[in-house]
Amino acid sequence: MDDNRERLQKVMAQAGVASRRKCEEIITSGRVKVNGIVVTELGTKVSVKDVVTVDDKALDKESLVYYVLNKPTGYLTAVSDKLGRRTVMDLISQEDKKERIFPVGRLDYDTSGVLLLTNDGTLSYRLTKSSKEVEKTYHARLDGIIDQTAVTKLIKGVMIDGVMTKRAKIEVLDIDKKNNSCLISLTITEGRNRQVRKMCDAVGFKVKKLKRIAFGGITTENLKVGEYRPLKPHEIKVLYSL
Repeated sequence: MDDNRERLQKVMAQAGVASRRKCEEIITSGRVKVNGIVVTELGTKVSVKDVVTVDDKALDKESLVYYVLNKPTGYLTAVSDKLGRRTVMDLISQEDKKERIFPVGRLDYDTSGVLLLTNDGTLSYRLTKSSKEVEKTYHARLDGIIDQTAVTKLIKGVMIDGVMTKRAKIEVLDIDKKNNSCLISLTITEGRNRQVRKMCDAVGFKVKKLKRIAFGGITTENLKVGEYRPLKPHEIKVLYSL
């Protein structure tokens, strides 16, 4: 699959032509050209290099933007919520939301830390598809003091939801004997649902507090909880190289 190409109707919808369903009707009616050639196939994919016109008018190309947010707990990782709950988009200014940004992957409601947001569908796909194995590092405060047996199991992989996890990196950062607790650093290359919590459960330890401190090398350094910033050009380049 070519990571740099997206379905024509999706590109049109992102450019504000119409809803995706309506864009499909516009395509099949013969009103769309790609590089000067009429296209009516809905499966057609285009890249940023292709010139797409609707009724002979070129699409307005959306500026690509990239942010890192220091997500607080108590926010859904979603663009909107039907039940009216708070989402990470509530932390983004109206001006920055004009580019129709969305979160890259998921970060649980009760998990804080690094969350990337962008309107770059190509990069989002690259970072979240399982074959890429992008490293994500978490700090987890556990109920209980982890032993070497559990550490070894986490490194080698444990069974969650009927599937073994891939190899992980783990470091014990702090042991609090008084409160029977410890802090570990866990680096994984998958992004399965509530994976870190389930991995720790699988070796007999409940996660009391969880924070993602890095995603593909991007951190929340110098960002207060709830704050965000644009990614720097070299950070975007690194993410595309993963």
